[in-house]
Amino acid sequence: MVSFELTDKTALITGASRGIGEAIAMNLAAHGARCILVSRKIEGLEAVKEKIVTAGGKAEAVACHLGDLTQIEAMCDHVAKTYGRLDILVNNAAVNPYLGPMTGASPGVFDKTVEVNLRGPFFLIQKTVPLMEKKGGSIINVASVGGISPGMFQGIYSITKAGVIAMTKAYAKELASSNIRVNALLPGLTETRFSAALIENKQIYEYALQRIPMKRHAQPEEMAGAVLYLASDAASYTTGTTIICDGGMMA
Repeated sequence: MVSFELTDKTALITGASRGIGEAIAMNLAAHGARCILVSRKIEGLEAVKEKIVTAGGKAEAVACHLGDLTQIEAMCDHVAKTYGRLDILVNNAAVNPYLGPMTGASPGVFDKTVEVNLRGPFFLIQKTVPLMEKKGGSIINVASVGGISPGMFQGIYSITKAGVIAMTKAYAKELASSNIRVNALLPGLTETRFSAALIENKQIYEYALQRIPMKRHAQPEEMAGAVLYLASDAASYTTGTTIICDGGMMA
């Protein structure tokens, strides 16, 4: 029998204060994981923590700017001292500060997007590997269908997500001998504060719906099941792959 049970597992979820990150954390906690909720600001995390604890789960809120390697190292030291190891890492935090043609993007916008979406996850994996090596673990990187087919006016964001997909495959090959699995979730258009600019723009939204066979956008909760599979022993022979949840857009 395959099991999705995560009792006694410790999971760290970045970008966990809302949207897809919150939904993932709630679901992992509901299946028994101790969740370390991470975001740049502590306020939103405390609300998610309260939801998890009220539902009978276990959670801790930790503020960390993933663009700052010193803060990443401090957080990993905290995890080591508090929990002894890490079983699950979900790299979900991302930014998309610029919506427009790439020819009009500033170097600052480019650097910020790369810093949070690609550089941060790369070094967070690097720093958490020692916490997983003894017993193995599962790393799930939240990329995007934009990493396969760039979205309208989302060129830089899509470039970073293509990098996340390549990073996932490279780390999967490198860490397989340590029994650490690395996979990626590729969401399609999902209703979050992050995507509000796209959904609220009638022209862009109608264009997007034309490309989605299911003719609707997703809710954050619809991404959580795929992450649960990848995090659990049910995916014990799954590494270096991507799960696309996009209503059929990439079909």
